[in-house]
Amino acid sequence: MGILSMKTQILAFGASNSRQSINKQLAQFAAEQIPNIDLDLADLNDFELPIFSVDLEKKAGIPEAAYRFRDKIELANGIVISLAEHNGSFSAAYKNLFDWMSRIDANVWMNKPLLLLATSPGARGGKGVLEHAKKLYSFRRELPVPTFSLPKFNTNFEEGTIKDEQLYTALMTSVKQFIAQLTP
Repeated sequence: MGILSMKTQILAFGASNSRQSINKQLAQFAAEQIPNIDLDLADLNDFELPIFSVDLEKKAGIPEAAYRFRDKIELANGIVISLAEHNGSFSAAYKNLFDWMSRIDANVWMNKPLLLLATSPGARGGKGVLEHAKKLYSFRRELPVPTFSLPKFNTNFEEGTIKDEQLYTALMTSVKQFIAQLTP
């Protein structure tokens, strides 16, 4: 599909609770490369949750914040996630939100198109968490999950854009794969 003919709802967020999240910046930048969208840029800090436990769920139920985030997913035509890598895996805030939402419905992403990104100040650019997420989120999905990793964020992302032409081209390849999956 070329340029989208109708406004498409895109949910984008950095999978981190850092107030200065470089992953949120990358998610926003990537989503803004998609033409004709209504962008919902979420902040995980607006969805604070107690640490998931079955005992807490039995006692108090699923917290309202998990339902509010789930509502955002339901309204979206596609989801852009930039994953923060903490010790080779998801950030605790993101994993906790995912765990709570999976108690509402195991199909957390509702089979919506996903664009998975990752970045870090280091040379691997969050590739470990990105590979883990792609494997996890590709399971039982009809649509492929495009991915992009931006290494050395502080060097390669300046003034709100990706400076390196090859990296920008690689991002746009993944964005175009994502766009092809969107239906307004």
